[in-house]
Amino acid sequence: MAKGEGAESGSAAGLLPTGILQAGERPVQVKKESKKKNQLSICNKLCYAVGGAPYQVTGCALGFFLQIYLLDVAQVDPFSASIILFVGRAWDAITDPLVGFCISKSPWIRLGRLMPWIIFSTPLAIIAYFLIWFVPDFQQGQTLWYLLFYCLFETLVTCFHVPYSALTMFISTEQSERDSATAYRMTVEVLGTVLGTAIQGQIVGQAHTPCVQDANASTVALEGANRTQSATSLRETQNAYLLAAGVIASIYVICAVILTLGVREQREPYETQQAKPMPFFRGIRLVMSHGPYIKLIAGFLFTSLAFMLVEGNFALFCTYTLGFRNEFQNLLLAIMFSATVTIPIWQWFLTRFGKKMAVYIGISSAVPFLILVALMESNLIVTYVVAVAAGISVAAAFLLPWSMLPDVIDDFHLKQPHIHGTEPIFFSFYVFFTKFASGVSLGISTLSLEPAAL
Repeated sequence: MAKGEGAESGSAAGLLPTGILQAGERPVQVKKESKKKNQLSICNKLCYAVGGAPYQVTGCALGFFLQIYLLDVAQVDPFSASIILFVGRAWDAITDPLVGFCISKSPWIRLGRLMPWIIFSTPLAIIAYFLIWFVPDFQQGQTLWYLLFYCLFETLVTCFHVPYSALTMFISTEQSERDSATAYRMTVEVLGTVLGTAIQGQIVGQAHTPCVQDANASTVALEGANRTQSATSLRETQNAYLLAAGVIASIYVICAVILTLGVREQREPYETQQAKPMPFFRGIRLVMSHGPYIKLIAGFLFTSLAFMLVEGNFALFCTYTLGFRNEFQNLLLAIMFSATVTIPIWQWFLTRFGKKMAVYIGISSAVPFLILVALMESNLIVTYVVAVAAGISVAAAFLLPWSMLPDVIDDFHLKQPHIHGTEPIFFSFYVFFTKFASGVSLGISTLSLEPAAL
């Protein structure tokens, strides 16, 4: 009986063209062959995941070290440094939706639609990144120099990262394969933050940045100390930053090459459909009028501001307030390793107790420890404990927003079932508001150093 039914079904499937069969009526063999064809190998997933490292490695190095580099090594005044950081972060935020819009209008060529952006932006991005960490001989136009190349690099790395993020939809038509590749990607991105912190921190930490450590000394004594600082020591510190930039730029190129050679961009099936895509500005109006999305942005906006504020001032706090000049790079590693280890724990926690509970506990867990390190006298052991606790909270802040955003998008599609193609708008504008607000906070933070005459 079973054999007869199977033979009858197979005969019918062989007589009817595949296109006539409905999704539920397709032969099992055709489904298996299609799934096998779209299945990604472990090598493909690793090659795709490696592409997430450049954004995290360079972003971590700039986030933790650019401020202290501008003030101590390039010796830019605090007001000019605040302008560089604020404009650079604000420009970085603006480029996300702009680049996303340009990519959506790009034609499909032999290399694909996304890969050309990744390939051609890479060499220009590494040049701009290297020049950020180069101290020009002239003093008059230093602010313009750093502002130009910082904004240029942020534009070029956006031209890499936005199409790379969208590449998830073009590496396979199987949702399970996309989810698996995304899991590989998130693991590599978290490790990329550790790698960026380790490379920049360990190389730069070997050099002794010439600086004035006694804030209570008289103005005359400070000026005399600055004049007697060794030019050789300053040059060694500058070379250390250039060496770290060269190593990170090499990693950027290697990851881009692996991504390009190991991943093949597939043409999305929706491109063959006759439905016209929704206009960009109409999509913006619909997205920004969705209540849960606005609540999500408002909720995590201040969280992002707080963590970016800590990130931007952590090196200065460890160096000048706590006196741990030779330890702050190890403290950064403690934070990032703690975050890496606890991400799977938070993933289990949110599935067991819910995402809201994970937000309440995860985000607030760092507050008592940050207050403790600010009120107590300098103590290295306590500082390491605070670093580990901060890493646990950083892991929650890293995971939870991107875990809740798809839920908001699903809610939008339930309420607007006839609207399609809004996912890039949701993601790009979430990044836009986060980056812009963090740039404002970092600029204000640096500007507040002016009265302290740092």
